[in-house]
Amino acid sequence: MDYDHSTKGAWAYGLASFAGVVLVMLGLFQFLQGLSAAFKDDVFVKTSDYVYSIDLSAWGWIHMALGAVGIAIGLCVLYGQTWARAAGILIAVLSAVANFAFLPYYPFWAILLIAIDVLVIWALSSLVVNT
Repeated sequence: MDYDHSTKGAWAYGLASFAGVVLVMLGLFQFLQGLSAAFKDDVFVKTSDYVYSIDLSAWGWIHMALGAVGIAIGLCVLYGQTWARAAGILIAVLSAVANFAFLPYYPFWAILLIAIDVLVIWALSSLVVNT
């Protein structure tokens, strides 16, 4: 991204950097969560009476895919790709939905990742509006 030397340009650069780094970090967290669910699902609580009936191994692969895409898009945000802003918002929304469905299995971690998703959405939305 080409930022001018104004205060607005500095804020836009800072938001882009923040969003890219946090999206990469979120992708890594998501990938590691998926790895745990796919290969060692006894780490997670098994609930029998919940609205969502999810096979943890399948969800693990979904989380790993979301994580890998999140890492790639976060790196593209850091490299200044304009399309990556909207893609980053989309992957953060999908990540939040996936973690919402994962709440009964690992509640604190899922809530933490949803909060990070909201930060990414805020930063990328602010970046789209301010530039």
